[in-house]
Amino acid sequence: MKAGARALGVAESYRRDRDHSTLAGAVVRADRVCDGLAYGDCDIGGTDATDAVVGLLEDLGRPDVRYVLLGAVAPAWYNLLDLSRVHEAADRPVVAVTFEESDGLASGLRDAFSGDKLEERLATYRSLPDRRELSVNDETVYVRCLGLEPADADAVVRAFTPAGGRPEPIRVAKLAARAADSYARSLEP
Repeated sequence: MKAGARALGVAESYRRDRDHSTLAGAVVRADRVCDGLAYGDCDIGGTDATDAVVGLLEDLGRPDVRYVLLGAVAPAWYNLLDLSRVHEAADRPVVAVTFEESDGLASGLRDAFSGDKLEERLATYRSLPDRRELSVNDETVYVRCLGLEPADADAVVRAFTPAGGRPEPIRVAKLAARAADSYARSLEP
């Protein structure tokens, strides 16, 4: 992959004492240069995370971004992302990369929600592409993709992960989200 290829990484900073989660989007080149940031938020336990991610894409307005890398599929306590909607809005490949082994979210969703709230989340969860295990730099990550063949998605994740197991756009976005949360906390009375 060319050094100047860009990906938008999206990650969150979640604090239990707040009613929303801070999202950050970081545009990072394959050579690890960050050249853009955007911020948003979504409700804890809500259903607005997809709109928030789409808003980050619109705020950045970066046609040079070739890939969208998401650091979660259920940020802000089960505020599930509709990856098809993100892919459609982005009009470029979307790759969700998560970092923990899991039996899935269905059981947790059933424990946390009921009725229509549960059914809406289960429908979104069931619409997600299959999750696959991928070895990157001797670490294991879990990948879902839209708009790319699995082997091509694996190559993108590896190209944007120069060390460790976190793709650089997601790592930088996570740092930016935490910094924004820390700054917001410093302004509280």
